[in-house]
Amino acid sequence: MNPPAPLRGLIFDCDGTLADTMPLHWGAWQVIAAKYRLHFPEDRFYSLGGVPTRDILKMLAREQGVAFDPLQAAHEKEAAYLPLMSQVEPIHAVVEIARAHHGKIPMAVASGGTQPVILQVLEHLKIRHWFDAVVTSEMVEHQKPAPDIFVEAARRIGVDPKHCRGYEDTDLGMIALRAAGMEAVDVRELRRK
Repeated sequence: MNPPAPLRGLIFDCDGTLADTMPLHWGAWQVIAAKYRLHFPEDRFYSLGGVPTRDILKMLAREQGVAFDPLQAAHEKEAAYLPLMSQVEPIHAVVEIARAHHGKIPMAVASGGTQPVILQVLEHLKIRHWFDAVVTSEMVEHQKPAPDIFVEAARRIGVDPKHCRGYEDTDLGMIALRAAGMEAVDVRELRRK
């Protein structure tokens, strides 16, 4: 068995990993699901963590035969979420890992969210300055579980993905990290401790 590659960079998902935003996103989703008469149970919402809102809305519209503009509905979902931003708390176990490595090795955020929202979350938590890059869904073509967002984050911090450790809170994110060739840490395990 080969020894592990030396660690030269850290890459973090944001929602559900650095920031405890998922219950707030779920609240915003309930508003949009009701407006567009979409069936979107909570367990499915969590299983699609890391998938951009616009992509979930396209999928739900197609599956349920409902006609609406997914991009417009995604903006409405974002508008329902933004007033809740002041309630966002850090996920302490993960933020402490980032704090311990800040200034020592390059770090990035790789999120299925959009740039304006993710930057607001990081600013709200007062941790944006820790990260050398923030890569979001609109910066890559293929979303999680494809590895693109993690590969792009590694590229932007100048570290080969095989020398990066990634932190994620969803099954799709873990698949994406492994496909990128990174050491993958499931933060759901850290949160149980």
